[in-house]
Amino acid sequence: MGADERVPGLGGKRRANGALEAEILALLQTSGSALTPGEVAERLAASLAHTTVATTLARLHGRGVLERTPRGRSYAYTPVTDEPGLTARHMHQVLEGGSDRKSVLTRFVNELSDDDEDLLRRLLDSDE
Repeated sequence: MGADERVPGLGGKRRANGALEAEILALLQTSGSALTPGEVAERLAASLAHTTVATTLARLHGRGVLERTPRGRSYAYTPVTDEPGLTARHMHQVLEGGSDRKSVLTRFVNELSDDDEDLLRRLLDSDE
């Protein structure tokens, strides 16, 4: 599906940016095994072209979110980690992109809820 294609079942509305990637990633995280583009396309709620799914998988692989292994004339894809791991990776990438780590971390901690701040303190104090 190109950027201007409409999603069946959404009344002709366009899919939000990143929505297809998120849907595919969620599907792969719950699948229990590596899937080919054809297998992913079969399991998605919306009917999408094989090339659309294959392109999306290749982009996710290119960003390091998915691993792929050859299977027949295609590849089978699996996430490199679970959802919390991907979120942590993303947070780390955002932090690396900033020029002032101390300020970024200070603002991040200052904006945490009391419960999250307590959790962070417990995690930092643990020996695990």
